[in-house]
Amino acid sequence: MTQYGIRSGEIDTSRPHPARIYDYLLGGKDHYEADQRAGDELAAAAPEARIGLRANRAFLQRAVRYVVGSGVRQILDIGTGLPTSPNVHETAEAVAPDVRIAYVDNDPIVNAHAGALVSRSAPTGVVLADLRDPAALVAHPDVRRVIDFDEPVALLLAAVVHFLTDEDEPGRVVATLRDALPEGSFLVLSHATGDFADRSDAQAVYNKASATLNLRGRAEVERLFDGFELVEPGLAQVPFWRPDGPPPERSEEIGFYGGVGRKNA
Repeated sequence: MTQYGIRSGEIDTSRPHPARIYDYLLGGKDHYEADQRAGDELAAAAPEARIGLRANRAFLQRAVRYVVGSGVRQILDIGTGLPTSPNVHETAEAVAPDVRIAYVDNDPIVNAHAGALVSRSAPTGVVLADLRDPAALVAHPDVRRVIDFDEPVALLLAAVVHFLTDEDEPGRVVATLRDALPEGSFLVLSHATGDFADRSDAQAVYNKASATLNLRGRAEVERLFDGFELVEPGLAQVPFWRPDGPPPERSEEIGFYGGVGRKNA
């Protein structure tokens, strides 16, 4: 299986990888020279890139607190990326210690680091699976070991769907995952956009990486929530989704939409 252009179990350090570029821009240490070069190019092409990635992480933390506070006790985090504290399980467990979490990614480096991180947490699992094959992902025995699809689930797709090309049919992918969720489940999704600034140069950086960046406009991102009822304030730039403090500088330029939707009967 492949995700982000690599096969499960394969590590290619010669090409930048989205998760490792993010790790570099967020100040992590789990990346290679190619990822650092790509991160520097990305920051030069989009000066708000580092701010935007931090804002996206902050959005994810607020959204996790919201869904867990709404009573959900299971989280399926797909495209989890390299661990960045506070991680999803840390954020969730601060609200409710009985939350079960399945982290899903297909980068073997992510898998190794996430596995070591959560080995102490029994209700948390780490799964190698492919977002482009959502039916197999949902049926994966390691996902099923953690997630009970008869009870509400919070599905996290944070900054991952924009690595699916149109040929990958992102709407189909999300709809397949949605259909596996019972009533009362949530979708937490963020997605890169070029609506607020011309980011074609930033997009070009990923042409040399193991996955392309596919910017989409507001209407396209909103369609990914078909079958879900968006909670207030609806789809917004990530710094402005239920902020818990002053927005960061250059927030108006941040090219990430974020939203939370609830699946009703």
